[in-house]
Amino acid sequence: MRAGTLTDLVSLQEPGEVQDEIGQPIPGFIEVATEWASIRYLSGIEAIRSDAPASIAKASIQIRKRAGITAAMRVVAADGVVFQIKSVLPDMQHRDRTNLACEVVS
Repeated sequence: MRAGTLTDLVSLQEPGEVQDEIGQPIPGFIEVATEWASIRYLSGIEAIRSDAPASIAKASIQIRKRAGITAAMRVVAADGVVFQIKSVLPDMQHRDRTNLACEVVS
């Protein structure tokens, strides 16, 4: 994989317990790793749900091959955009990559 195609710094996070400001455990996300990635937005739609406009954007995030990534995890881009991983897809043509099918969390 050419390093020049991985231009976005992202954080892989998994669900876990974090501490609030007084030290009590609360549900949250724990950073697992920081990776360079390529983020491509595939589609976006706007819909009305419960009488409020909602938008859904789908993205494909490509990273170097890494074990242990699950659909319960999320990806946070350097600019603060949060992506919920919907599916982890190995790249069968290039075995050094992993593709993450994601939706933007709004």
